[in-house]
Amino acid sequence: MVQKLRDHMWAYIFILVPVLLFLVFTLYPIISAFMMSFQRYHVLNPEWIGFDNYKTMFADSVFYKSLWNTFLFTVCTVPVNIAITFMLAYFIFQLRTKWQTFFKAVMYLPAVASGVTISLVWFAMFDPTKDGMINSFLGFFGMEPVMWLSQTSTALFSLMLMTYLGSHGAGIILYLAAMGGIPKSLYEAADIDHASGWAKFSKITWPLLKPTTLYLLVTGVIISFQVFISVYMMTQGGPDFATTTIAYLIYQTAFMFYEFGLASAQSFVLTAIIVVVSIIQFKMFSTDVEY
Repeated sequence: MVQKLRDHMWAYIFILVPVLLFLVFTLYPIISAFMMSFQRYHVLNPEWIGFDNYKTMFADSVFYKSLWNTFLFTVCTVPVNIAITFMLAYFIFQLRTKWQTFFKAVMYLPAVASGVTISLVWFAMFDPTKDGMINSFLGFFGMEPVMWLSQTSTALFSLMLMTYLGSHGAGIILYLAAMGGIPKSLYEAADIDHASGWAKFSKITWPLLKPTTLYLLVTGVIISFQVFISVYMMTQGGPDFATTTIAYLIYQTAFMFYEFGLASAQSFVLTAIIVVVSIIQFKMFSTDVEY
């Protein structure tokens, strides 16, 4: 036993570093936040209040509004973005290799840029005056400027529009890699059987891309449930809580109202929702996925 420990000593030493980092910077904060959700938190003298934070949260109409906004944002962006990503990847895949490389680089560029920078660019594009790019475009058709971020009817849609016209780079790379991994012999066999283009797509391409689609669906939902930067930079949750998402509400509760216990409770409810939704997605779609 001692000899075995000596033989693997360096392995255990190297493993110890990431384990300690995980314990100190991940597991401990999670446990502390969970305990904090049952407290009226003060740095020097936290007060244990049981489930009062959860009761306060579920009695708050703004909390339900933020949940609705988050669900609406997720439902309206994730499926559309996956469809757009797939179509772009499918068209790019038909091109020659050098053009594929060019478009992959162009499409992936927004993923490298800071979310803050992208939000500021879009904020300028949504300028309510005629100087804004979008309102200038509408002006060519004789339409009046729209208060994109200042109206409850358009504010949340404006944030959705940001994702429709960007954030497809990583998904395109994954789809192209998956398409490149499909054996050409399957298409050759389909050609021998005189299969149509739609038959090859529906019977070969799409079934073999389902694992990639499931991955993009799950990760897309998780990211959408945590949307924060665009809300913080562009709308601050307004107007009239029209763009207040659960992630932004947690930020407000913790760092504007200093209710850290309540913010922790909200965080764990968000975590529970993400876990449940992710499990449901795997249960619904993974059985139909070909690995």
